[in-house]
Amino acid sequence: MARYTGSVCRLCRREGCKLFLKGDKCYSEKCTIGKRPTPPGEHGQARQRKMSEYGLQLREKQKAKRAYGVLENQFHRYFETAERMKGITGDNLMQLLERRLDNVIYRLGFGSSRPMARQLVLHGHIRVNGKKVTVPSYLVDVNDVITVAAKAAETEHFKALREGTGRVIPQWMVIDAENLKATITALPKREDIDLTIQENLIVELYSR
Repeated sequence: MARYTGSVCRLCRREGCKLFLKGDKCYSEKCTIGKRPTPPGEHGQARQRKMSEYGLQLREKQKAKRAYGVLENQFHRYFETAERMKGITGDNLMQLLERRLDNVIYRLGFGSSRPMARQLVLHGHIRVNGKKVTVPSYLVDVNDVITVAAKAAETEHFKALREGTGRVIPQWMVIDAENLKATITALPKREDIDLTIQENLIVELYSR
């Protein structure tokens, strides 16, 4: 499957906000968007024309796709699923994206970024209810128990995490850092998601 392999800092600059794709660097003074807030490219510093309604909607969709590392067709399927669910379509869409296993691993602090969390899942280091899951898009559900494979738990990376991830854990999860174990206690709500995405614009875009 095709994946973006260029500089992820360019993506944050293009969207004009932090997408937290570079791990700890995004939380430090070294973050590129703090030094170069303009869009990438030779015309990035030029005066920006007022964006059209369609342009605003497209940017919000691109922002969500890039933050969660989802490709176009997959993102569209998430939207179609969200439409069929009860409730507000935009909130449903964000909930589905937030329930992705790679995002959950990132939120727990097991991976410093979503790309790193995706690698941990792909390499078979993560267990869900005791079973190995190697699909980053796997959707967690209430009462699911997330653990780290015994062999992986002995690596230096995970040994350091036993002292605590240092990350604020969302209210819909409970973590046992000592045992590298977490339980999904509820489905995420929109107010639990800290990304500055206007999902209503995404709904408007797909409703055209």
